[in-house]
Amino acid sequence: MDGFIAQFDAPVRRMPAAATAIARRLLAAGRLPEAWAVVEHVEARQRDEAPVDWQEVRAEVLEALGQQEEARRFRWACFAATLQAAHLRTFLRRLTDFDDVEAEQRAMAHALAFADVHQALAFLIAWPDLRRASALVLGRAQALDGDRYELLSPAAGAPESRYPLAATILRRSMIGFTLGAGRSSRYQHAARHFQACRDAAMRVENFGAISDHSDYVRALRAAHGRKIVFWQAVTKLT
Repeated sequence: MDGFIAQFDAPVRRMPAAATAIARRLLAAGRLPEAWAVVEHVEARQRDEAPVDWQEVRAEVLEALGQQEEARRFRWACFAATLQAAHLRTFLRRLTDFDDVEAEQRAMAHALAFADVHQALAFLIAWPDLRRASALVLGRAQALDGDRYELLSPAAGAPESRYPLAATILRRSMIGFTLGAGRSSRYQHAARHFQACRDAAMRVENFGAISDHSDYVRALRAAHGRKIVFWQAVTKLT
């Protein structure tokens, strides 16, 4: 154990990754005061961006020291700040029946109001809570960044069968960015999103405040009718 710790210089031990590795070994060996000292010596400026592993080992050391309530508070604070599902799952497992249900509802409400809509969407899709993910998209559509295709594209596929309007909004966001920014390398993807919007339109009972598919197509042609490569890709998929 001491030989392992000696591999790290003192400044390195104050970094989250090294502190996590050392603290886990100390925790397993039952050297709790030392484990606590290691996790607490992480530099304050690095704590806000510390990896989940460091946050989790800190909570585990607290529990081992008999400070269960403090560990619960810490896990909730970590989840509230990051929407990391791992923190919430562990937090809920530590609660009694019925308390965990109430806590999960509070967590979902927190996610819906989270400042970063993309982080909130990623969490709700992964949890999964597709009903709330759909509500998030419908309520905060204007905040979506269509350039975040690595998130929006799989997110659109997740709720599509049950929540076609939310899927449509996500896909329109990506189409709008692609055409507006002239990202020709993404035109084929945008064409597939366009066709998916057309197919989903038949399952949308009420478009509400957004335009239906026919009006959307007219507006898209008016704004981007000269993007010939895109429209040719759409035609090939028809």
